[in-house]
Amino acid sequence: MNGEPQQASVVRRAAVVFNPAKVSVAALRSAVAARESTAGWAASEWFETDRSDDGLAAAAAAVASQPALILVAGGDGTLRAAAQALAGTGVPLGLLPSGTGNLFARELRLPLNDLAESVSTAFEGGDRAVDVGLAVLERADGTETHHVFLVMAGIGLDAHMAGHTNERLKRRIGWLAYSDPIARSVVGNRQFDLRYQLDERPEVSSRAHTVIVGNSGTLTGGMLLLPDAVIDDGRLDAVIFRPGRGSGWTNIGYRLAFNRMLHRTRFGRLLASVTPKPRAIRWAQATRMRVRFTEAQEIQLDGDAQGLVLGASLSVHHHGLSLRVPRAVAVSDGSAGRASTSI
Repeated sequence: MNGEPQQASVVRRAAVVFNPAKVSVAALRSAVAARESTAGWAASEWFETDRSDDGLAAAAAAVASQPALILVAGGDGTLRAAAQALAGTGVPLGLLPSGTGNLFARELRLPLNDLAESVSTAFEGGDRAVDVGLAVLERADGTETHHVFLVMAGIGLDAHMAGHTNERLKRRIGWLAYSDPIARSVVGNRQFDLRYQLDERPEVSSRAHTVIVGNSGTLTGGMLLLPDAVIDDGRLDAVIFRPGRGSGWTNIGYRLAFNRMLHRTRFGRLLASVTPKPRAIRWAQATRMRVRFTEAQEIQLDGDAQGLVLGASLSVHHHGLSLRVPRAVAVSDGSAGRASTSI
């Protein structure tokens, strides 16, 4: 030849973080092996999650192995742990959705209930940068814990649902299992006092039933909760339910039922512009929200109960995570954000 040493071609390799309680490991290994062979990748390294930490140790070990791609197969807890380990690394995450909710996967229009297609998207799709929510939770004993979330953080009704919904029933009938805790919470109408601050605006005192801060706005069942939420705009959206003791729940129910029409159609936007804003439900946007309570409250992150807190600081890591999505999916540029009503 010409006497110059030949450089060996670099063979890409993936890592797989999996929760064996949520996926069929045999089917997953078969699907990944088939795609590796087709795409010319080396054999993946496999990292099984540990129930004690929702998979954070497995995800951290996967990152340390320096793969070109990390596939995540499990429930919302496994995904959140993987996001915490991957945030800021630039390593793309290929999500293999399982479970009943899959709000994050639905927001990104990823294939659902199709393991082969999900694995194919992970290996052959394109990368999309999305935001990651950061949560610093203040406990009653004065300690702080640090977490990430991808969809929503909820206090009040939302957290009560996460902590008190029957898991067996949820697996059988999906989001309908939440109807009982919702009904009991509305009838009881338990409210709490809080102080909150959006970015550097003045602190506000209020009384609320529910506070939800999110990066994505649609709930299971298609209900639009945060109409201005964009998954990559560098902002978090917040909603507060303040039903009071009168007709507040009627106003909240009406607004949520018609939110999609009011915000996603021309006629709806016109109607919303001339309709008085309901006091019982308000929305806002910010890059950081600080909230404190007079009494400890339950909080959830992406549907996982996190116990009682006296306060929380919720912020956003803009474009903190790279997600592997179908190439046909249009990439949203939400950098300009959208206007919303201040709470």
